[in-house]
Amino acid sequence: MMRPLPLFIGLRYIRAKRRNHFISFITLISMLGIAVGVTALITVLSVMNGFETELRERILSMTAHATIRAEGGSLADWRAVARLAEEDPRVVATAPFVRGEGMLSAGQRVSATLVRGIDPAQEGRVDRIGELMIMGRLDDLRPGEFGIVLGQDLARGLGVGPGDRVTLITPQASLTPAGVMPRLRRFTVVGIFAAGMYEYDSALALVHLRDAQRLYRLGDAVTGVRLRLTDLFQVRQVVADLGRRLPDRYWVSDWTRQHANFFRAIQIEKTTMFVILTLIVGVAAFNLVSTLVMAVVDKEADIAILRTLGLTPAGVMGVFTVQGTVIGVVGTLLGVAGGVALASNVERIVPAIEQLFGVQFLSAEVYYISELPSELHWGDVWLIAGVALALSLLASIYPAWRASRVQPAEALRYE
Repeated sequence: MMRPLPLFIGLRYIRAKRRNHFISFITLISMLGIAVGVTALITVLSVMNGFETELRERILSMTAHATIRAEGGSLADWRAVARLAEEDPRVVATAPFVRGEGMLSAGQRVSATLVRGIDPAQEGRVDRIGELMIMGRLDDLRPGEFGIVLGQDLARGLGVGPGDRVTLITPQASLTPAGVMPRLRRFTVVGIFAAGMYEYDSALALVHLRDAQRLYRLGDAVTGVRLRLTDLFQVRQVVADLGRRLPDRYWVSDWTRQHANFFRAIQIEKTTMFVILTLIVGVAAFNLVSTLVMAVVDKEADIAILRTLGLTPAGVMGVFTVQGTVIGVVGTLLGVAGGVALASNVERIVPAIEQLFGVQFLSAEVYYISELPSELHWGDVWLIAGVALALSLLASIYPAWRASRVQPAEALRYE
């Protein structure tokens, strides 16, 4: 099969051994620059995807996909609300909860805490708190026994463990002969959990739903109902549908609104890193421009001969466009291969580097996540490859246009 003449000549220029080795060196540098940029982009975006997924899983291990509450802070007819929510096929489980604030004291140590009253039998259906227990079990919370489960940092700060007693002080006041006094209640620590997020591990305490209702004087009411969905990414549509079906005094929130700052920050960082690292590919594209300009100067006599043999200016442009595009394609393919390989093995490579050099990139005492997770999205790979190829093609246009402007008489005057 006959190939188009510009394609044939362009590929021949790529394969031919150059008289000017400096141009060959610059060509190699341009190709490696594109490969390095693509590799870095794929790896960094994969790590950012991994961070987003890991953070989402840690948040949702303690947070429901959606929450139904009522005006005034208490939900009396929560059973009817739960049944209404469960009629939606996208809702797989519901669980009531009581939310309150207080102070925990043990000996001379005091710590502010967020109290959550739960039903252990239903709580495991809407979150993963039962899987995060490092001491005791969630089922050890029994009504009337006033047991409490603490986050590991909260327990460490109070200096308590399973079997120890703590005092919970609530904002609700009691009128006594001595005057107005805060409500106090002694609890026994029955378990400790580790969610991996300081927000929960240092401030959250879990008690049985009945004990929380009694402590905060709610009677049979609760603060709200937590929901788990079949698909957490459909939560906005589910919340909108439930909001239309529920009376106006109820409102429904979802995990994307409750933790919007986390995910907005990650999205901004991903976009910023994409733009910054794309500049690496841009620098390689500028190298490609200089490489092709030098190649045009080196091939002026060849271009003049081709013009005298009948090759049109458009054909000459095609020759050098093919040359630049091939360099971009090879660099992009090398970068995609390297990026996919690196992104797929980050979780093994980084610990090896830390062990080899005795360093720790992410300290568990500072960061939510102490390991570098990675999650490769092929959509990101295709986008990065497309951007690299587009920049390579754009970088080829000016040198190819300059080659098409070569005048045969001028180029051959001193040959």
